[in-house]
Amino acid sequence: MEFGSGPVESIYLYEPGIVGHRKRPYGQPSVVAGDPPTGSSNLLFAAGWQRAVTCHSGPDAASFRVPGSPNGSNKDCPVTTYSPKASEIERAWVLIDAEGLVLGRLATEVANILRGKHKPTYAPHIDTGDHVVIINADKVVLTSDKAEKKKLFRHSGFPGGIKEQTYADLLDRKPAEAVRGTIRGMVPKTRLGAAQLRKLKVYAGPTHPHAAQQPQTLELAHARRSA
Repeated sequence: MEFGSGPVESIYLYEPGIVGHRKRPYGQPSVVAGDPPTGSSNLLFAAGWQRAVTCHSGPDAASFRVPGSPNGSNKDCPVTTYSPKASEIERAWVLIDAEGLVLGRLATEVANILRGKHKPTYAPHIDTGDHVVIINADKVVLTSDKAEKKKLFRHSGFPGGIKEQTYADLLDRKPAEAVRGTIRGMVPKTRLGAAQLRKLKVYAGPTHPHAAQQPQTLELAHARRSA
């Protein structure tokens, strides 16, 4: 496109039955009907434009406004943002073999899948996540010497009722609970987080009863302990 010597701006706006072409020096608008340029999109920005808004009130109606014009406000042009509905959510089943995976790295990946943050339709106010099945929870590892040094505390609520245990002890006695508890700390502490956590199934051994759901195996190579 040729813009001449001055700061010229151009917008091409076209739809079925509507063709609009504006080509003007800054501050001197004029509207000329014409054919849309080859290869242009529905709204084409050229040099100098700060902002342009396209509003569609029907299949054969379109308009645009720019800053400084009498109709420069956007009150008649609502910005639509997609919000997922519960009826539109499709949930998959994911199978993760935890053998040799670092507990924290595994937990972050699983929490993202449960919350649906791996999907473009993610929204923080609704559960868009998938189901996750974890096997071989008894074979997760912790880096460095955290298994012996990192401790878990609980309290009975009575004076002197505090108790502690190491992660190595918990993984030895209740490996599934150790993995589930770590993931629980990475989801919201609300009813929404509780609903997301119900989609998590953790098993200490290599077997699980969810073959009918045909879970897809997910490899987490980056979650493995480096040599």
